Amino acid sequence: MADTTVPSTPPRGRRYVIRGGTVLSMNPAAGDFETADVLVEGKSIVAIGPELDTGDAEVIDARGRIVVPGFVDTHHHLFETALRSFLPDALLFNDGSGTPSADPSYFEYVLQKFSPAYRPQDVYINSLFGGLSQLDAGVTTVLDVSQIHHSPEHTDAAIQALVDTGRRSAFGYFEGDGRAGAAYPDDAYRVRNEWFSSDDQLVTMVMGGEMYLGDDVLTRSWTIARALDLPIAAHLIGSSGGSSLFDALVRGEGGANVRLGPDVLLFHMTGMSDFAWKAVRDAGVKVSLAVPVEMVMRHGTPPLLKMQELGMEPSLSSDVETTMTADPFTLMRSAMTVQRMLVNQAVLDQAGNQPATPPLLGTRDVLRFATVNGADHLSLGHRTGSLTVGKEADIVLLNATALNVAPVNNAPGAVVSLMDRTNVETVIVAGKIRKWKGQLLDADLDRLGHELEESRDYLFRAAGVRRNLLG
Repeated sequence: MADTTVPSTPPRGRRYVIRGGTVLSMNPAAGDFETADVLVEGKSIVAIGPELDTGDAEVIDARGRIVVPGFVDTHHHLFETALRSFLPDALLFNDGSGTPSADPSYFEYVLQKFSPAYRPQDVYINSLFGGLSQLDAGVTTVLDVSQIHHSPEHTDAAIQALVDTGRRSAFGYFEGDGRAGAAYPDDAYRVRNEWFSSDDQLVTMVMGGEMYLGDDVLTRSWTIARALDLPIAAHLIGSSGGSSLFDALVRGEGGANVRLGPDVLLFHMTGMSDFAWKAVRDAGVKVSLAVPVEMVMRHGTPPLLKMQELGMEPSLSSDVETTMTADPFTLMRSAMTVQRMLVNQAVLDQAGNQPATPPLLGTRDVLRFATVNGADHLSLGHRTGSLTVGKEADIVLLNATALNVAPVNNAPGAVVSLMDRTNVETVIVAGKIRKWKGQLLDADLDRLGHELEESRDYLFRAAGVRRNLLG
């Protein structure tokens, strides 16, 4: 090994080696290593293995670190960042019970009161700050489900925020509040031409195609998506009537070009019929589960067992920060623990006789959900999701010497079962170091925090909602 100097500052060039870490590539062909190096040139991974001869490449000392692919969140409403923790006890809909969970509810307050108050500048600072926060937590790729397209100006602000965040993002072009001047879904042609003329860029585009908007908008959005060669995404929640809507679509009653395929990503899929699930599996549709939110907000039981029954795997998503944190460790632990709770209880209910249940999820399974599956579900698996020679260098270094983790006896177990965002030490996106030794780079967080608070104060005033700081 020719390189011996370990800099205390980030590498200045675009050729460096991540030296001596425990490498979880999440690629069975590449393998995992108790101790290995990852060589990066430009934006790409060019070599992985023990004691690589990397010449004069700069060195990142990864001893005592676990090196993993960047995490992927396949469903996050970034425009709601200023409303964090506003609805910690809330349900999705007011159930009329008169309890703190029923009122305020997400649908009534966030979508009906707050959303119409957003100005383009609110969209920008909310999306930028939320994106930087996730980048700090090791989430290098997100699908921003941007349901705030009240005007083309709102749309451009949302996209600019993703660009300025500097991480890999899929911009989800969904509906707004339908006011005069709103251009969804037809403005997708302009957006695609002005912002996404190339598919080989850090920010890409996904078309929102919600079934609850009615057959006309549904047909137009899906037709435009197919014409522009864009993936399609939509929410499906059985408790809000989504099951009957989706059954109708599967029967071919949704209009022209509204057909399922591997370019479709569906969120939640709680309470769906067996008929619908079989159609989803057979068409190669992808499913994103926001397990913590689904459990807390009464979407329905996360359909992890149904997916296992059908030989499917989900990606993981955070959904709304109004109610739950958006870090990948919470998402992974939630998915694993709820699946194991359901299976373990089924075993216990059989009085010790092993019933026909799916296998228990393990830590490596949910780590795959949060990396490889997420990238595949956003049509980005050829670029990210695993540490693979030729893919872009979206890499996270996790501190395994920290008080909450050491000593490590099982690397996937340490990541999933013990770690949190404080263990995220270094974050790399397409070869560019964005977080170094615990410090997010190229971001004036104090200034941005003040701007977010100003946006928060405006939104509460405009919505006529009083903040209840003490709950």
